[in-house]
Amino acid sequence: MKPLFKPEDIERKVLLILKILHESPEPLGARVISRRMAEHNVQLSERTVRYHLKLMDERGLTNLVGRRDGRIITEQGFAEISDARVQDKIGLSISRIDILSFKTTFDVKKKCGLVPVNISFFPQEQFARALKIMKPVFKKKLAVSSRVAVAEAGKMMGDIAVPDGKVGFATVCSIVINGVLLKHGIPIDSKFGGILQMRKGEILRFVELIHYAGSSLDPSEIFIRGKMTSVRDVVKEGEGKILANFREIPALSRALVNRVMDDFAAAGINGILSIGNTGHPVCQTHVDVNKIGMILIGGLNPVAAACEEGFPVDNKAMSTVMEYEKMRDVETL
Repeated sequence: MKPLFKPEDIERKVLLILKILHESPEPLGARVISRRMAEHNVQLSERTVRYHLKLMDERGLTNLVGRRDGRIITEQGFAEISDARVQDKIGLSISRIDILSFKTTFDVKKKCGLVPVNISFFPQEQFARALKIMKPVFKKKLAVSSRVAVAEAGKMMGDIAVPDGKVGFATVCSIVINGVLLKHGIPIDSKFGGILQMRKGEILRFVELIHYAGSSLDPSEIFIRGKMTSVRDVVKEGEGKILANFREIPALSRALVNRVMDDFAAAGINGILSIGNTGHPVCQTHVDVNKIGMILIGGLNPVAAACEEGFPVDNKAMSTVMEYEKMRDVETL
């Protein structure tokens, strides 16, 4: 079975959108842009185009004009087209994954060591209410671990300072799986971050994805900003959309990975949602020959639930490392 979505370089998508806008004598909306991208063999839904456009507005590459979602290219956007060379674009997301994997020193047996974390900043006066929304997500094991860290303004979380008026909230990132498997001599190929549909409490398929290679933004941050999740529905009814990531491991490593998974569970790491069979699709996603597909849960799912309720959150996914043994169970907060 062919994969439902062809992974594309996010920067190449941005450049294509800019090129389409530059060639148009009038403002264009997401629907028209989506159709014109399809003419270039780049399949992107109208909804996803709209989220990319919002991010491009923030970067000053496009401007929203009129009451509808019509966009025009800015001078900065034109400069981006002129200067950009796709082959020179640096894949910041995949680079961060590699760096944090190497920085991981977590020992699954001893339950200690450095683990990669996502840092989220909440308004100080709203954090207590946001925490009430997030706790059920942890309880449903829709997070990598129930261990978290909280810090007030001015304090450090790893190498990141908490801004004034904010509360820092650290959640364990799924890259801990990469780091631990790497220490066991198991190479892991990080493919993409996506939105995973769940039905009756079971994983079904990826409905949106962004390939890490060439992506300068973390996929989870994009999906949360775009309000593309329904984590709270999954908690309440077992149906909805959550953040998840797709990895591949060598088929020969399966037995060792199974043993490490048992150690993960004992250490309070629930990051692995599913492991497939050699060369077989997982959740309708293609897997390379002699590889096994692995679906990891997104570490920012609890924060996504808070964002669904309208809480303003500034996320820094895959941002730093912290000592696991110094993190607390969220239920103790």
